[in-house]
Amino acid sequence: MSVYGVHKLCRAALHDIATRQALKTDPGAAVDKFPLTPEEKSLLLDGDVAALWERGASGFLLSYLTRWDIFGLTVEVYSQRMRKARDWRYPDGATVTSGR
Repeated sequence: MSVYGVHKLCRAALHDIATRQALKTDPGAAVDKFPLTPEEKSLLLDGDVAALWERGASGFLLSYLTRWDIFGLTVEVYSQRMRKARDWRYPDGATVTSGR
């Protein structure tokens, strides 16, 4: 999975009002305008930030989406989901309790 498209979408949501509005009104069509794999599209539309982070997406850039409740992501929802992420730095399967 290349996270370039995910990062591009997050930055576009921050800087481009038209993109932001499209992501809110018709997210399925809006994500098609970015270079995303089918898996990335599905994870974004589901608001699965933990799975995206586990695959290399920036948690900082993903957090931009909470500013406008894109993909159902509020700060609270984002935080709850990220707390469930499995950290690749801990191969024994420990979850992260700080640092995100």
